[in-house]
Amino acid sequence: MDRRFEGRTALVTGAASGMGRATALRLAQEGASVFGVDVNADGLGKVGSEIEALGARFGSRATDIRSREECHAAVEACTQELGALDVLTNVAGVLRGGHLSDVTEADYELVFGVNVAGTYWMCQAAVPRMVDAGRGSIVNVASNAGLMGTAYTTLYSASKAAVVNLTRSLAMEFVKTPLRINCVAPGGVDTPMTQVSPLPEDVDWKLVQPYMGFRPMADPADLAAVIAFVASDEARQLHGSIVSADSGLTAG
Repeated sequence: MDRRFEGRTALVTGAASGMGRATALRLAQEGASVFGVDVNADGLGKVGSEIEALGARFGSRATDIRSREECHAAVEACTQELGALDVLTNVAGVLRGGHLSDVTEADYELVFGVNVAGTYWMCQAAVPRMVDAGRGSIVNVASNAGLMGTAYTTLYSASKAAVVNLTRSLAMEFVKTPLRINCVAPGGVDTPMTQVSPLPEDVDWKLVQPYMGFRPMADPADLAAVIAFVASDEARQLHGSIVSADSGLTAG
């Protein structure tokens, strides 16, 4: 495997499981020191052991990224413990679904707190450091649901659409700097988050069919490879890009 991140430090949110874990491992395999952030302390410990077994450095902070203060503290801890911050991958996400009328205020605060606020605050904390360093790559993770209408997942779709336009807006604000800011929009990925169906019991399958796709769900490692490419210097012409990695789901 290429060592595209040799000598670099990457912060990965959602690193304890699913796509975040796969991304943390992929970046470590490619030479990065990895700082994992997740609410799941036990999961962070396990992925940390896997990364250190690869011979890579690992640091972590178990925290809730819905908090601006905690996001800034995580970035500070990363730079203090590992010495730098070259790559930020905002992978952490929460999925809630069901009928519009069933969405609670707690659901709303959780989904927008993790998917939008967490991404926003991590970017706010990381960008100034990267600009001062004269280098840096940010990869936000959205979803095909942020690019198309998806019945029964209005809350999730709205949050991921926010991530898409946050990425574009940040890219324009910092277009005169060396910093690169991009977004990967997966389709279905076989992770713990997607193994629990968000669909109601009385689902109308005719409404769901347009975004079910024709190919199997991706493995988290498939998306980790895409994220690693977008974060790497090989993708240096990508800035403000929304990279659909959804097996053609949004192509038609």
